[in-house]
Amino acid sequence: MTIENIDQEKCDGCGICVNSCATDVIRIDKETKKAVIVYPQECNCCDYCELDCPLNAIYVNPERHSALMVGWV
Repeated sequence: MTIENIDQEKCDGCGICVNSCATDVIRIDKETKKAVIVYPQECNCCDYCELDCPLNAIYVNPERHSALMVGWV
């Protein structure tokens, strides 16, 4: 799975999650000034955004999927 939710009522737009995300999944929305999930398919489930959020506004599903193995024929 991936990052599933950013609670907009808890988020204060501090940007810590944006800085902790190595894959650029989270951005600050220009209108609401709060964190939003922009590229959920790019999430590698590292949990840094969830762990670093001081307001516990982010939820990353703990279920991990193994990488897809592709063979060249």
